[in-house]
Amino acid sequence: MGHGGDVIQELTADHREVDALFARIEALPPADPGRRELADRITVELVRHSVTEEQHLYPTVRRYVDDGDDLADEEIAEHGEVERMLGELEDCRPGDGRFDELVTGLRRSVRAHADDEENRLFPLLAEVCSAAALEDLGERVRSAREHAPVHPHPSAPDTPPANGSLAPGTGMVDRLRDLLTGRGRQE
Repeated sequence: MGHGGDVIQELTADHREVDALFARIEALPPADPGRRELADRITVELVRHSVTEEQHLYPTVRRYVDDGDDLADEEIAEHGEVERMLGELEDCRPGDGRFDELVTGLRRSVRAHADDEENRLFPLLAEVCSAAALEDLGERVRSAREHAPVHPHPSAPDTPPANGSLAPGTGMVDRLRDLLTGRGRQE
């Protein structure tokens, strides 16, 4: 990910990319090992996306959008549920019935979350932020993504300031873990 444009364009492009990954995983036969690789990519992208939204998007929503605290809290709660499912998915293998249940549930939850952001949250944000502010926010999201965690951490703080201070270190540990285990290595 890292598409360019303002924060709305950036995050909408993320939504489309993850949806395409879900379509690819669902097109493969149930026991195909490629499903594990795609599940790992989905996990990486969703975790990085969620962390950057929690660090940058939701504080802006809280500050500028009417009822922003409630909106941000709803979105963060949805992230928590997705992160819990991602944690369970990491322990499953293709061909396992639970793997398929989790992929289906994740796609449904992620699609509902993305639709809510695109149809409700983003228009509200666009009403109260200048184009320059949205561009700046998009750049901050892209920059934060480079250091964000890539594994689910459901017990980690998801609101400022703790989420911003822990994310880079957690991301570094996640990447080291992947290096040692070979997760995400392209053959």
